[in-house]
Amino acid sequence: QVQLVESGGGLVQAGGSLRLSCAASGRMFSSPGMGWFRQAPGKEREFVAAIRWIGGSPDYADSVKGRFTISRDNAKNTVYLQMNSLKSEDTGLYYCAVLLMVTGRRWYENPGYWGQGTQVTVSS
Repeated sequence: QVQLVESGGGLVQAGGSLRLSCAASGRMFSSPGMGWFRQAPGKEREFVAAIRWIGGSPDYADSVKGRFTISRDNAKNTVYLQMNSLKSEDTGLYYCAVLLMVTGRRWYENPGYWGQGTQVTVSS
C-alpha cells in the first residue's frame, strides 16, 4: 500500500552535516504526517522528528533540537531531515515512517509504514 525510500545517509565527521530524504508513494489518505526514527546498535528505536502534511509545527526529540530540521514537499510526498552539527551519538540506522492516526498518545507515536533505513555514521 505504501512504499518509502530513504536516501542520503553516509559517513561524516563530527560537526558535519547530512540531509536525508524520504520519498513516499502509495495511498496515505489517513496519514497525518511523516516522521524520522533512528536505531543505534544495541539500542531501541527512537523518535527523531516528525512533520504534519498540513499545518502544525514540527516535533523533535530533545536530543536533536536546534541541530536537525525536518521539512516536507507535499507535492512530491517527500520528507527531508537536515542534520547539522552531527555528533557521534547520532550514529544509527535512520528510518522514515508514514504516521497513522492515533488517539491517547502524541500524534507522531504511531508509525505505520517503514522505509528500509539509511545508515548514518558519525566519526569522531
